[in-house]
Amino acid sequence: MELRRRKGLMIALIVVFIGVPVIILAIRLIAHVITPHSSGPAGGYGIFTTLVAGLMYGFGFIVAATLGCTAGSIDLTEGMFRHLVITGRSRMALYLARIPAGLAIVVPLVAVGFTIVCAVCVFAAPTKLTYQGVTLPSGLSQSAFETLAGEHPTEVICDFPVREGTHVNASCSGPGPSVKLVEPGSNTPRVPSPAQLRVAALAIARDNYVDYSRTFLSPSVSLMVETGLWIELEAAIGLIVGIGLASLMGQRTVPVILMIILQIILTPLLSSAAIPHMINVQRGLVGIAMSHLEPGGLPSPFGATGNGTSGLLPESRLVAVCVIVGWLLAWTTLGAWRMVKRDA
Repeated sequence: MELRRRKGLMIALIVVFIGVPVIILAIRLIAHVITPHSSGPAGGYGIFTTLVAGLMYGFGFIVAATLGCTAGSIDLTEGMFRHLVITGRSRMALYLARIPAGLAIVVPLVAVGFTIVCAVCVFAAPTKLTYQGVTLPSGLSQSAFETLAGEHPTEVICDFPVREGTHVNASCSGPGPSVKLVEPGSNTPRVPSPAQLRVAALAIARDNYVDYSRTFLSPSVSLMVETGLWIELEAAIGLIVGIGLASLMGQRTVPVILMIILQIILTPLLSSAAIPHMINVQRGLVGIAMSHLEPGGLPSPFGATGNGTSGLLPESRLVAVCVIVGWLLAWTTLGAWRMVKRDA
């Protein structure tokens, strides 16, 4: 009840979890209706991954942590702690009551916002798959993908990313694309024969198939379910750690700043670069552990090179789970201990 009465905090929660995704999706829907040729569909797999990994994951953690820091310190800052203690209720019970109270606010808000994102991304998804600017059928096998590339070699060579060492130099300016290939040991681009053009297109398609296979028209049901649970867990971690940190420090402002620094600066900075003699400390960050539990169809939430966990500091899922459980138990224990020992 005390948390719900803080209108500014509740508005911030609603804006981040529901308002911002709704505004972004509404703008895309309106733009697509007004200018369908220049503005793409409002939903789809790409929009889903951007909103989830780019917005709801990072900012959701920060706002949930802010709620947790408020819940962990509100009685002290408003002078109500003594009144709660003299009721005779166990201090441990007073502390633990904050966790379900915060979850009762955060979990429904995350669920509502995520449901809206899923609904729009599924029902307003594009009808044709666009990969690297080329319209392709969805769900092709590797052989079918390479066959299609062999039938349209110019588009593949000009538009698809070229891996270093492929010896392909594409010039796609002018009224029609002109392709030139650089042969091994030569620096002079030459106009290829149709057979050479097809071989180069097949090589490029082979390198791009893994990335293409991860691109869909709309997110699958399994991906949405897994992602929803992952986002809820991230918000719950931010809430519980925030409660413990604020209870330990006895205030809200500094813990909120520390949680923001952890999420926006420290975790992205330490997520991919291994520092000698500190790698185990890096693996102990809860944000890196959560990124290793990320569902397989999402990009890295910290902008690491590659999709998913491919660009992150290596860590097994078992270790990641242990790190998360350790953070939850440690901060709950520290926060409860401080409340039990604090003078009323």
